[in-house]
Parts: sequence; structure tokens; C-alpha cells
Amino acid sequence: MQYQNVLFDLDGTLTDPREGITRSIQYGLSKMGIEEPDLRKLEHFIGPPLLQAFIEFYGFSEAQAWEAVGFYRERFSVKGLYENQVFEGITPLLEELVGQGRQLFIATSKPQIYAREIARHFDFAKHFKVIYGSELDGTRTNKVELIAHLMAEEKLDPAQTLMIG
Repeated sequence: MQYQNVLFDLDGTLTDPREGITRSIQYGLSKMGIEEPDLRKLEHFIGPPLLQAFIEFYGFSEAQAWEAVGFYRERFSVKGLYENQVFEGITPLLEELVGQGRQLFIATSKPQIYAREIARHFDFAKHFKVIYGSELDGTRTNKVELIAHLMAEEKLDPAQTLMIG
């Protein structure tokens, strides 16, 4: 079946965000008085919404988790988002899909402001019609809600739409 619309996740699909996310988590935890020198122990933060991850993995209250997210963003917004690596083969794949006349979108639970900057910085934003992400206040961090929002906004036919990632 041919899909006209292709939605891509960002982290772990288009880019490897490991270094930027784990170093920013490490920074956020240190500001909360928790030292974690082993970045591999922070890899489980890649993927889930940060607020819930701080609550689940460190037992933070919601207020503490928001504080940790704020510290994380202090570093991530100026350094961590640039510590990404585009996976090999992504650029030719995107070029081929666009060349086939498909519409491409990014659908990520990462805040939209960061997703757009990552795509711009690594020069693949030009392949996407729109980049959708969550809001800084936590709105649309749930991937199902995010995709439903994207599909409604863009008036996409579910039978013609594929999500990758």
C-alpha cells in the first residue's frame, strides 16, 4: 500500500539524541542535588515525557519534577539539542520520499520549539511540511493525542497515513 502522508518521530528515528539528552538530565539532576556520573544510567529518559520520567525514575513530586525539567531545559536549550546525530541514510530517504510526492511531518513528544530547531540545525526541516511537537507546559506530550491533533489540523486520511518511530 502506498501512503501519501508519512509521520516521523524525531528522537531515535531521525536522530540519535543520546548525548544531548543524557548530559542535560545529568545537569538537571545535579542541580537537584543528585550526582550521576554514568550517562548510560540516564538513557531510560530518552523517549518518555520528562515530567513523568523524573517522577517515575526518581520519585519526585510533580513540583520537583517541573523544577528538574526546568534545569534540564537550561542546558538542553543552548547545548543539548545540538548534541544530536542524524542517523545514516536519513537525508537520502527523506529526499526520495519527497521526490515521490509524499507529504512528510514530524510528530514528536519533544517540545515543538526544540524539534524545529534540531531539524533546522541539522538541515532536514526543509523536507517536512510541518513539525509537530508538545508544548513547554506539557500539552500534547502523549503521542496518541499529538498524532490525533496533527491529523485533525492537517486533515489527513488515516488510510493514507503512516507513522514511523
